[in-house]
Amino acid sequence: MIDRGAGNVLGVRVNAVDYESAVYQIIGSAKAGRRCTTSALAVHGLMTGALDNTHRYRLNHLDLVVPDGRPVCWALNILHGAGLRDVVFGPKLSGLLCGEAARQGVSVFFYGSTAETLEKLRANLVERFPGLIVAGMEPSRFRKLTEAEQLDTAQRIQNSKAGILFAGLGCPRQEVFAYEMGNLLSMPILAVGAAFDYHAGLLKDTPPLLSRLGLRWLHRLVQEPRRLWRRYLVTNTQFVVMFFAQWLHLWSPNLENTIHPGENIRFG
Repeated sequence: MIDRGAGNVLGVRVNAVDYESAVYQIIGSAKAGRRCTTSALAVHGLMTGALDNTHRYRLNHLDLVVPDGRPVCWALNILHGAGLRDVVFGPKLSGLLCGEAARQGVSVFFYGSTAETLEKLRANLVERFPGLIVAGMEPSRFRKLTEAEQLDTAQRIQNSKAGILFAGLGCPRQEVFAYEMGNLLSMPILAVGAAFDYHAGLLKDTPPLLSRLGLRWLHRLVQEPRRLWRRYLVTNTQFVVMFFAQWLHLWSPNLENTIHPGENIRFG
C-alpha cells in the first residue's frame, strides 16, 4: 500500500497513492459514514484547476485526488520523488471499489449519465460482482440544478442508505458536484470520469502498451475524435509547457493562490 502524501502539480494538490491505498481510504470512510470526496485526475482534469483559480480551490479542497493519467503520475515522480509505478485509473478504481463494496456489504449509488447507460452499468457490475448492492441510480439532468433540486437530490441519496456515491458527469462538472455534495453528504463521493461508459460496455479500455507509454489519451481520441481533438491538442500542450516551467523553477505554483467559489454552481 502506497501513500506518500500530496504533491503540488501545477498548483493542484495530487495524492501519491496506489489503488490499494485509495480503496482502503474510501471503503474505510464509507463504513465509518464520513466524507471522502475523491477525483481521479488525468491531464485534462488537472488543467481545469491549473487554469482556473476558482476551480482549483474546489480541487484542492477535495479529500483525495488520485493520479489518473500517466503524465500526472510522471509529474509526481519527477517533481516530488513519489516513486509511483502505476496510475490510479478512474474506471479501474471504480471496479475495485465495487468489488470490495460487494465483499463488505457497502451499498453504492450511481449519479449521472443517462438512464440507459445506468441500466447497462448496473447489470454489468452486478453480474461481475455478485452481492453488490445498488442502493439507487439517478441520471444527469444535463443542466444546472436549482438550490431546491440540489437539496432534494442530496436527501434522496442520503435516504437510499448508500455507502458510496459515484458521480459520472464529465469533467469538470463532476468535480464541482463532488465538492458541493461533500458539504451535504457524509459519505465518499467519487468523480470517476468515463467509468460509467467503460463499465456499461460503451467504451473500450486502452491496450496495456499504450497505457504504459502514457498514450491513453490517444486511444480515447481515436474513439471520440470530434469531441476530444481540441481538448487534447490544446490541453496537453499547456500541460507540457507549465510542467517544464515548474520543474525548471521558472514558475512556482502556489496551492493557496485560489478563489473561493462565490456561489454554488449546482451541476446535475
